[in-house]
Amino acid sequence: MAPHVIIIGAGSTGSATAHDLALRGLRVTVIERGEVAFGTTGRNHCLLHSGGRYCVTDHESAVECIDENMILRKIMPDLLELNDGLFVALTEADLAFKEKFLEGCAACGIPAREISVQHALALEPFLNPKILAAIQIPDGVFEPFRFCLAFLATAQANGADVRTYTEVTDLVCAGKNVTGVKVKDHRTGAAETLSADLVVNAAGPWAGEIAAKASIAVPEIPTAGVMVALDCRLNNMVLNRLNRPSDGDIIVPQRATSVIGTTSWKVEDPDRITIPAEHVDRMLSQGQQLVPAVKDVPMRAKMAVARPLIAATGVDARELSRTFECFDHERDGMNGFVTITGGKTTTARAMAEKVSDIVCRKLDIASACRTRETVLASYRYFYQRGLTQNATAADTRRNQSTRRNAVDERA
Repeated sequence: MAPHVIIIGAGSTGSATAHDLALRGLRVTVIERGEVAFGTTGRNHCLLHSGGRYCVTDHESAVECIDENMILRKIMPDLLELNDGLFVALTEADLAFKEKFLEGCAACGIPAREISVQHALALEPFLNPKILAAIQIPDGVFEPFRFCLAFLATAQANGADVRTYTEVTDLVCAGKNVTGVKVKDHRTGAAETLSADLVVNAAGPWAGEIAAKASIAVPEIPTAGVMVALDCRLNNMVLNRLNRPSDGDIIVPQRATSVIGTTSWKVEDPDRITIPAEHVDRMLSQGQQLVPAVKDVPMRAKMAVARPLIAATGVDARELSRTFECFDHERDGMNGFVTITGGKTTTARAMAEKVSDIVCRKLDIASACRTRETVLASYRYFYQRGLTQNATAADTRRNQSTRRNAVDERA
């Protein structure tokens, strides 16, 4: 019988990891205390990163983003809005940053081209007419809930079991080995112990809390960010300020809204985040600089969520790297337990590949990653419990042969 792996968390990282491991033939159980994408993933900016945002300040993260951007276009084409993005200069300081930005894009392999101000304003009529320059890059947008469901539906087609509204209350340890988890089903109140050959901690900013159950410290820092959703869609392309990442310097179109973001500060408890009024005001004020019409549109919602960033000594929250890291806790004297954290939703598949390689090595499974080429099943299959696994798997195979030619190759 194939080894059994329990994955804690059904956000983007946990969902992608379930897909990767199930595709390699392992038995997989996903445990999620809420609904799919209940935590950080469900409240993010929904940006399919080109890497442009980090090409000057965080080379490693930028390269990860553009690589995964291209892969996601191939494996989930129906779930992405490939609307591109504009980095625009509003001030002389922004304009002075332009050459450094273009050099950074080139160094990271990010397609970028300068377009005329007139062209930019034709593409985005609500954009500030006083912009001084504009650069087009292959950003995009996704819907995070469906993003996760597509990975999980494909994992289910390969035998994975996904348990939502089920919380890990403790890790089961036998000496220096994690051998399973204790869980509570919040719908029934039932408690249960599940055994596993290995446990993957993909709990995002809660990963430290999970690891602490085995007396292990994970070097991550939960950082919160405020976003403001408008009651109107003012832009169709992702709009960025042409400068280093800062507060309120990006507006992402998401369905019928435009979302302005974001701030960044360190938090102690990811479950208890208070939204500072001044952060909301800052988002609206900064958003108006990119799109003056922001001042005329009602605010639909404000939100904040913790992001798991890799800790670094003496570094401000805004400057922490957006790359990811995998920790095999055998180094901490506890076998059978691995944590994957950091990163972004855009890089979830790559994160899953990295942790799955480690899992297979530890379990002596000779199976290579296939998620770079495997087109995902429709997210709709996740809740269609009556469908057979064969039907869903057949859909995945059909998608692989029919969708590949439909991928947008503009970038």
